[in-house]
Amino acid sequence: MAGCCEPRGYDQAFDPRRARRSAGRYRSRGLSRTARRIVDLVAERGVEGATVLEIGGGVGDLQIELLKRGAARTTNLELSAAYDDEARRLLADAGLADRAERRLHDIAADPDAVEPADVVILNRVVCCYPDFRRLLGAAADHARRQLVFSHPPRNVFSRAALAGENLSIRITGCDFRVFAHPPAAMLAVLAEKGMRPVAPTQGRLWQVQAVAR
Repeated sequence: MAGCCEPRGYDQAFDPRRARRSAGRYRSRGLSRTARRIVDLVAERGVEGATVLEIGGGVGDLQIELLKRGAARTTNLELSAAYDDEARRLLADAGLADRAERRLHDIAADPDAVEPADVVILNRVVCCYPDFRRLLGAAADHARRQLVFSHPPRNVFSRAALAGENLSIRITGCDFRVFAHPPAAMLAVLAEKGMRPVAPTQGRLWQVQAVAR
């Protein structure tokens, strides 16, 4: 993929340095609070033998934890290849490399090239994609049973914080942007695909939504 001359600038925003930091945090501290919440929500409805599709999974820490809890296989879709080396090291260290696949692919742009899975996850991903309807619609179409995603709340504080972040990004010359999409509109997209909330919304800085068929 191209750098920030590419319209969305994912390669510059998500680079090897950021990947190394993410992998280091996972090795030293384990999952973040939001990631743990997602894993627990998936596990509550049964993960044993399930296939998992994560969109924008980064170094794959959630996938590793779900594989440890009994998931059969995981597939990760990424828009930047910068995380792949660190992700493969983590999988090898955990002895799980043969049960995980990583691909460079935009499911919103080309959904037919991706196989459905029992569970679909998007952790801190919807806020990085401008067309949330297209992304969540494609994600829901690939979820046989359950979809769990996290997003920033849409309030005056989060919108101010994201505006500041976007200003900082713009100064670097990168076209990547972050978004606080309307939660009700995101759930409406999933409802159109036959998915309904199965757990209360959780989290303040990052809200977690779990929907299922």
